[in-house]
Amino acid sequence: MTAVDAASARELLPRLRHLGPRLPPTAARIAKVIAERPEEVIRMSITELAEHANASEGSIVGLCRRFGVSGFQDLKIVLARGLVDPVKTIQEDLHEDDDAATVADCVFAAHAASLTDTRRMLDLHALATAVRIIRQARRIEIYGIGSAAPVAEDLAYRLLQLGFDARPVIDSHVQSVSATMTDARVATVTVSHSGSTIETVLATRLARAAGARTIGITRVGKSPLQRHCEVVLHTAAAETRYRPEAMSSRLAQLAIVDTLVSCCALSDPKKSAKNLEKSLRAIAAKRF
Repeated sequence: MTAVDAASARELLPRLRHLGPRLPPTAARIAKVIAERPEEVIRMSITELAEHANASEGSIVGLCRRFGVSGFQDLKIVLARGLVDPVKTIQEDLHEDDDAATVADCVFAAHAASLTDTRRMLDLHALATAVRIIRQARRIEIYGIGSAAPVAEDLAYRLLQLGFDARPVIDSHVQSVSATMTDARVATVTVSHSGSTIETVLATRLARAAGARTIGITRVGKSPLQRHCEVVLHTAAAETRYRPEAMSSRLAQLAIVDTLVSCCALSDPKKSAKNLEKSLRAIAAKRF
């Protein structure tokens, strides 16, 4: 179930509270955490919920399907819809009678907070390690699905301009095949706000198993993706409590990308300047 009406959303928590104690022990623990702390669960990754409930991620998916939702991300959407005013799913802190100026102020404030928080939590050692991995790689593959795909494409293009052999891989089937063909000379960068997207987690796991150096760009907090990443660069997005992968998360990802690319360029400024000049000349030929 990827879309539910408001009535169904409101019924989910009462059903969990009523039926939870009758479930098998593991499912009952998961249901209890969700029923007692729904607003916290909306902000959790599947890995974090598994830890809180002392359960496996597979058991969480099984419980979701038992209650008519396709998976954990879908469950969070249903929970949010049952807990908040529909306007909140558009942007937190907005109200139906807000004028354009108020909407603009709220949106810009959320984006600014996301960038500020991302910078504060940026691990400079992890950043330096990521730069070193990229510079040493013979080839760089960047994985992204859905809203993360444009970010993956942007990173690949920016690295290509600097002279790196970088390519975006945004089709899930190609990701899996390509990941299995990597080795120790290849670096992968996986962009995923949730860190729980099945396709990109699988591709990263396959690449790591093949010997590739793996980098992740994902939100702060534990997630399945992080298990398979040698280096993780964290992002923050203030409004994702009710809007998974909202625009501010992509702005934070792009800020990480810009920082990563700039550091790569400064690691060899002469070569970078030469390659950027080549790129600019090639692009200039396509403009009037």
